[in-house]
Amino acid sequence: MIGTVRSPAELRGLAEAAAVRLEGAPAEEILRWAADEFGAGLAVSASMQDTVLAHLASRVVPGLDVLFLDTGYHFVETLGTADAVEAVYPVRLRRLLPLQTVAEQDARYGSALYARDPDLCCALRKVAPMNRALEDYEAWATGLRRAESASRAATPVVAFDERRQRVKIAPLAAWTDDDVDRYISAHGVLVNPLLSAEYPSIGCEPCTRAVRPGDDPRSGRWAGRAKTECGLHT
Repeated sequence: MIGTVRSPAELRGLAEAAAVRLEGAPAEEILRWAADEFGAGLAVSASMQDTVLAHLASRVVPGLDVLFLDTGYHFVETLGTADAVEAVYPVRLRRLLPLQTVAEQDARYGSALYARDPDLCCALRKVAPMNRALEDYEAWATGLRRAESASRAATPVVAFDERRQRVKIAPLAAWTDDDVDRYISAHGVLVNPLLSAEYPSIGCEPCTRAVRPGDDPRSGRWAGRAKTECGLHT
């Protein structure tokens, strides 16, 4: 958790300098810089699609906090992957819960909010819990990669998140899909079983569909809608 609190201006300057210096650096070096700079004020987020970032971070910074958004709508396989990370990796898994259970949300907004207003559902069950959790840290690392989609193609390895006033780190930004596969194979990394069943991008169960070979890997997310992001990274 945060020790010495720096001003947004200090964090912004730190991020801007690091973005230049660390562009092209190995992911391990980026994470080591983050650990040295922020200590317990650093957390790593993990969607439990694969656990590459959580595994890599656990090697560089054993015992660090891994943030998992437990939305109440996850596939059983995703929850099982989170349980496995907690049991196997030397990390502290923090399960971030929305303020309302699914039943409470249904009572307030009506059932299947995800189908009628997916932006609001994501805001309540993903964005708000993450925002609350990040108050405990100065910096967070995410698994964003430039190869994932056109909207992520310019992802910097380090940036200042103006909305949250935190440093945002993407150690895997330059990794290709082949880089991910090689790391998983080399280290026996835990992987969500759905990845082998035509789910190359895994979100909440009601809003995720299987993808045909050759299609955009993220086309199964909010299928049939213009929505492509949950709001965490926009």
